[in-house]
Amino acid sequence: MTAGTRDIVEELLSRMAKGDHDRTAELFAEPIDWQLNWPAEGHPAVPWIRARSSRADVADHFRSLESHHVPELNGTSVTQILVDGTHAVVFGEIAQTARADGVAYTSPFALHLTVEDGLVTRYHIYEDSLTVARAFSTQA
Repeated sequence: MTAGTRDIVEELLSRMAKGDHDRTAELFAEPIDWQLNWPAEGHPAVPWIRARSSRADVADHFRSLESHHVPELNGTSVTQILVDGTHAVVFGEIAQTARADGVAYTSPFALHLTVEDGLVTRYHIYEDSLTVARAFSTQA
């Protein structure tokens, strides 16, 4: 028997919060339906924003994200998790600090996940990308 959607989502969030990138990636199917609400070409100041399709890509995403931020100052929080069958939506607020120049920023987010056979098959995150880009624009 595979774990339920809520169990997998909670485990994913726990691993992400711990910065356990390889174990986080183990929860993803291959290929993964990965989408961030950024233009397809990304933004030069935020190199972690790009297409992803494999577990190795997922681990790389979280490593790159961490390398550009100060993990000790991460105040990201989850306010609600809604589950409907294989779908889950996570609501919260990203609170990060850019490593290069110490610029702090916050953004509300919604994360749409799909869990099938105990693995995350969809990871679509919606955030205030303009706020993130502005926090890193002095570094580009």
